[in-house]
Amino acid sequence: MSRARIRLAIAVLASALAIGTLPAAAHAAPAAHSTTAGRYHQQAETIRQIPLQGAVNVRDLGGYRTWTGGRVRQGLVYRSDALGKLTPADITALSGLGLTKAVDFRIPMELQYDGADRLPAGLTATSRPVSDLGLYGTLLGAISSGDPATQERMLGGGRAEAYMRDIYRTFVSSPENRAQFATTLREIADGKQGPLLYHCTSGKDRTGWMSYVLLRALAVPEPTATSDYLASNTFRAAYDAQVRAGLKQSGRMQNPDLLIPLQEVRQDYLDAATAQMDADYGGFHGYLTDGLGLDLWTLAKLQDKLVR
Repeated sequence: MSRARIRLAIAVLASALAIGTLPAAAHAAPAAHSTTAGRYHQQAETIRQIPLQGAVNVRDLGGYRTWTGGRVRQGLVYRSDALGKLTPADITALSGLGLTKAVDFRIPMELQYDGADRLPAGLTATSRPVSDLGLYGTLLGAISSGDPATQERMLGGGRAEAYMRDIYRTFVSSPENRAQFATTLREIADGKQGPLLYHCTSGKDRTGWMSYVLLRALAVPEPTATSDYLASNTFRAAYDAQVRAGLKQSGRMQNPDLLIPLQEVRQDYLDAATAQMDADYGGFHGYLTDGLGLDLWTLAKLQDKLVR
């Protein structure tokens, strides 16, 4: 990307930020926004899952249309759940993606219990933990208690849902969490960085928020970014149901449906994060620039690299 093109992109981005929109590509004109918006909702989007045996929520974030008719490039950014259970065939499939970096948002306790990623030769995951507010430990404690009354007291009565909303708020309010997301976005924007994958345990909350932010920063319409977020429910449904069934059969949980609010993604969880974003930064672009500290140069590079 030439310096002249970067300067033009910055000028366009500055104008777009001022009116509350982002262009589809670094060189696109904001005026095209209105001409495309009406057509967009009439077209179905395809979510590009990468089927593996040892991970169920692996996807290419490319292919989505942007407001002005651009498309997010495929083969550059991937999102996934934990990769510690990959089969040899899975690792071979992952090798075909040409990954040059894998970012792991899990905390140390998750790594301890679930195991490190299994990755193609020469690739080692970069640990970049994002807090879960102790959810993983709480979940382990509830299950290991084996006591229905304890599990109900810890997870029932809307408490699991409230816990999830609190976690999503910290994606925005925690300086440490913001720093981890911002670093990942800067790496994605780096023209020297090859294909990158990021993940957490289930690939739905920390990974879901990261993907929502990235897609919106690329001018993918908010409804599409939300659909990508909610799609984790489709990809994880069968596996999560098996987990619940196993817990019931083993006698560790009398009512494993208590886990459903923790296993699912929900619109109100996402709404909790965006409401926090609005309260703290006045909206999405304030979150990008003030919350994550991304300057216009970085946003322009992100657009130029990932949108065609």
